[in-house]
Amino acid sequence: MRTAPNLESLSVTDEAEDGAPELDRSLAASQQRSDAIEADLAVHPHNYRLLTGDRPTGRLHIGHYFGSIANRVRLQDLGVTSMLVIADYQVIYDRDGVGALQENVLSAVADYLACGIDPARTTIFTHSSVPALNQLLLPFLSLVSESELHRNPTVKEELEHTQGRAMSGLMLTFPVHQAADILFGKANLVPVGKDQLPHIEVTRLIARRFDERYGRADPARPVFGAPDALLSAAPVILGLDGTKMSKSRHNTIEIGMGADETAKLIKKAKTDSERHISYDPQNRPEVSNLVLLTALARGEEPAAVADEIGDGGGGGLKKACTEAVNEMLAPIRQRRAELVADEGLLRQVLREGNERANEVADQTLLEVRTAMQMIY
Repeated sequence: MRTAPNLESLSVTDEAEDGAPELDRSLAASQQRSDAIEADLAVHPHNYRLLTGDRPTGRLHIGHYFGSIANRVRLQDLGVTSMLVIADYQVIYDRDGVGALQENVLSAVADYLACGIDPARTTIFTHSSVPALNQLLLPFLSLVSESELHRNPTVKEELEHTQGRAMSGLMLTFPVHQAADILFGKANLVPVGKDQLPHIEVTRLIARRFDERYGRADPARPVFGAPDALLSAAPVILGLDGTKMSKSRHNTIEIGMGADETAKLIKKAKTDSERHISYDPQNRPEVSNLVLLTALARGEEPAAVADEIGDGGGGGLKKACTEAVNEMLAPIRQRRAELVADEGLLRQVLREGNERANEVADQTLLEVRTAMQMIY
């Protein structure tokens, strides 16, 4: 497996200490490398192995579709070897229970298949079903310090959110769990947003330290390569209330939602009092969000959509948005309804994906134990 063109990658894990200029340089370098990988993907897709996934904390929505699922289908169709984890263990790192876990997992599988994920080309598996993957946590945890974990932005944000209340050990070590997800399958490509770059850096750090500390099962190559980030070009879609789109905020349009319910939700969406519709995310975020959603559903530019609606006001915008979203999702929802009616098929997809993931994980764990001289 060949890697992407070699470009210098700067760490973003110490951004608080290094200051904004260093962070800007790091982001620029990461974007440059991501752009080079994107160009190479069109020519050498089979040189890449991709890992991505979701936490099954609720139903998937259009933010997931435009932000990640559509891109996963694109990369799969290019010929990139893809692994898609439904991270059920990660549901409990910040929660007291699992909620409707079985329902959410099966719903996610139905969404993936309806949107175009092909289980013959993309391995769909659940975190808890791959013991060898999770066994990697023990040696990986020995390779990072507590202070390094506390510097991770996700961990820092969670600590601030809990207002000083002690976080769980699972939450503190979340970046290491993600490293295990990525490295067990020897993924060299991880689609992320810029805010998730520090997680990739932790993974690269663990891969390098494992090689330095324990050596190699095969003298010719390290057990783990250093994965790269493929930075998402997807625009940020706000929730229908104008705040961050989130399942917990109940401001989303679910992929599997009915057309009538979608229309009702869009009708209640926030706009403003100005009748002329324009695309101005800075000054008119709510209006611009509906313009953007309409444009994405149609495959057009936001400015062109705004010009078309013109003086149609909020009512005209919501009508256009409703029609565009429902038309785009109609075939996906039809296919999804067929899939949901066949739970046996959904479980079969998971069983087969779990089997493939376990084969990969068992081989990786064998290499790890060999390098660590733990074969008896």
